[in-house]
Amino acid sequence: MKKISVICMGEMLFDCFSRQPEKFFKKVTSWQYFPGGAPANTACALVKLGIPTAFIGCIAKDKQGELLINLLKESGVDCTGVQRHHTAPTRNIYLLRDEIGSSKFVGFGGGNSAEFADAYLCAELLPISLFKEVDWLVLGTLELAYPKSREAIYKAISLAKLYDTQVFVDINWEPMFWEEIDNPFQEILDFMKYVNFLKLTVDEAQLLFKTTDPKAIAQSFSNLKGVLITANERGCSYYMGENEGNLPAFSVNVQDTKGAGDAFNAGIIFQILKYGIYCLTNPEIIKEIVTYASAVGAITTTKLGAIKAQPTFVEVEDFLRSHCLRNAD
Repeated sequence: MKKISVICMGEMLFDCFSRQPEKFFKKVTSWQYFPGGAPANTACALVKLGIPTAFIGCIAKDKQGELLINLLKESGVDCTGVQRHHTAPTRNIYLLRDEIGSSKFVGFGGGNSAEFADAYLCAELLPISLFKEVDWLVLGTLELAYPKSREAIYKAISLAKLYDTQVFVDINWEPMFWEEIDNPFQEILDFMKYVNFLKLTVDEAQLLFKTTDPKAIAQSFSNLKGVLITANERGCSYYMGENEGNLPAFSVNVQDTKGAGDAFNAGIIFQILKYGIYCLTNPEIIKEIVTYASAVGAITTTKLGAIKAQPTFVEVEDFLRSHCLRNAD
């Protein structure tokens, strides 16, 4: 068995897309269900690129939960750290998609946000042996919204520090997850001092840091080695290892943007694992890394379903041979 290189930790759930985009949320009667959850998406994307990856999260012991577990196993994701909850249900998040493929989060399926299985991730059940061998720990911020899962996240952070593991965080801001927290922005900002690599959207950057300059954000935290800010069709700006730049997006026929950022994250980690962490001193390699990740994200937008749409290593290589960045020379 290959050594696990990455742990992706957090929520796994179902994204439910309206089949009637012209209707208001409460009037929609037909939904299309896709497995999702940012950390789980990234885990599956990494495995498709050939990186042995484990997922840690709490998944419901219900029919939907069984489907999620089976998907992880069929995808080749290590499930050693998956916990099961016998009473809390699988979280469904409902989304309305517009004509250009962007999704708007409009609610949960029953109950308040703290009553779903992913909120019950338990620190005491984390497989410490798994943390000893990995190079990267990938996290979101949604699990910080609930007391039990927040404790588990900080336990994972302490293990990452103990074993000299790189911590990659995608902000993935969704306000409806944070209904029971008085000051969610402060919770997230406090969390930043444990992070080595940060990915966020241009809107999240403005909301949290009042700037869309990745260098300014990186220099606000001594622990940050890299900051990546994505802006959909406008591309990506980055500050990695004191090298900064902007790259346009690839031109593709977008069907669904959900999960593209998670696939982008997988591309970044895959490439840094390929070149080694010291590659951050080389501006040309950094540009190549971000270009590759942008390709992984772009391909993911061309099909429906965050996990189903993710490309394999071969598909990314073929795409890069046949596509150019927008407005590239």
